[in-house]
Amino acid sequence: MEDPHRPVTGYPAPGYPQPHSTATAYPYNAPPPPYYNPNAAHPYHAPPYSSPRATFLRRFLAAMIAFFIIVGTIIFIVWLVLRPRLPYFSVASASLSSFNVSASQLSGEWNISFDVRNPNKKISISYDRIESSIAYKSATLSQTTIAPFYQGTKNETTVTATFAAIGAYVDVLAINAERTRGSVSFTVKVFARVSFKSGVWKARSRFLSAQCNDIALGLPSNASRGSLVGGSRECRSSHHQVRMKGLEKNGERLSR
Repeated sequence: MEDPHRPVTGYPAPGYPQPHSTATAYPYNAPPPPYYNPNAAHPYHAPPYSSPRATFLRRFLAAMIAFFIIVGTIIFIVWLVLRPRLPYFSVASASLSSFNVSASQLSGEWNISFDVRNPNKKISISYDRIESSIAYKSATLSQTTIAPFYQGTKNETTVTATFAAIGAYVDVLAINAERTRGSVSFTVKVFARVSFKSGVWKARSRFLSAQCNDIALGLPSNASRGSLVGGSRECRSSHHQVRMKGLEKNGERLSR
């Protein structure tokens, strides 16, 4: 027996009013979902255009850099193998004649012999142009040139320079003070353009200078002649990359 209090379920009876729908109706179908592009986050960019001229310049610069690196490496290796060394200069003998000092002027003739030694075992040296000067303190007394010469490996050569001064201005009081002690010291300098060679390898010319300090000549008071005191004197050598300045004689540049 059915329970009279149980609610009635099921479809409404015919004639029961239908509920009104609030949804909006479209006269056409709904639009499809948007298309998914997997490359949207990473768009494609065409590579930049490179002109043939720019490519050529880059390759040319790279080739030049490589060339200089190779040449520099070869030069460095040659230098390590040969190890060029500067020649040694020393004053072997020196003499002074016709020496005279009056008022503030000096006159005299100097004869200086240099021993030049090439210490290299594999490199020869050519001296293309040599100039020399003699000075008392800071006052240059005279300049001269020396004949060019060639030195083989481990060779020693003697060269001579002759100087003459007439009326050179000097500190006469200082010279007379030295003469009372029995000698007067001079400074001799040598400037040379040299080139190094070993077989087919030849270095570019360099300018060499040698300075010989305290060349003491026995010259007591009232004497007009003197000679080297104390044996030979070593000179200090150095080389320069710059062009050598010409010495001057009587206000004119010596011939090159």
